[in-house]
Amino acid sequence: MTDFHLLPPNLPAPVDDGTCDHLTGLTFPSVRLPATDGSFVDIAALSGRTVLYVYPRTATPGMPLPQDWDVIPGARGCTPQSCAFRDHHAELQGLGARVFGLSTQTTPQQAEAAARLHLPFPLLSDTAGELARALRLPTFEVEGQRLLRRVTLIIRDGGIEKVFYPVFPPDQNAQEVLNWLQQQA
Repeated sequence: MTDFHLLPPNLPAPVDDGTCDHLTGLTFPSVRLPATDGSFVDIAALSGRTVLYVYPRTATPGMPLPQDWDVIPGARGCTPQSCAFRDHHAELQGLGARVFGLSTQTTPQQAEAAARLHLPFPLLSDTAGELARALRLPTFEVEGQRLLRRVTLIIRDGGIEKVFYPVFPPDQNAQEVLNWLQQQA
């Protein structure tokens, strides 16, 4: 399947392996990450609520996906997830939350995706894995690359308030976040 906006049928669902159980209640580490808007962002320094959705990688049109990508539980769906956060962005902002996406891809790779998908929020790049190590985020390897497993964090005033893990299906994650934020209002 080559339409990255659609999820193929029968994707394997990831299981909760407990690798994110330690995150709720943690103080978010101070790490400055490059963003697609040209800034550097330290989420720990932001006041209020921040939604950070972490994803493996965004596909590039014309480039093949990694081999067996669709059989890796939780790998496929970065574009639908990003588009859902785009489509719910105004509602999330209305509830006082800012949104960032995060992957280990380079800022230029992410900038291409942000422009192509018309994302109204920045994507953050953790190519060195500094934030991933500080938070002990779950990862997996494919074709020699260490990628982040999909997890969404809600950070409030520098502390992790809510963790969505595993995230599946990824195109429904933004609505789940929105529902949770509405319940907190």
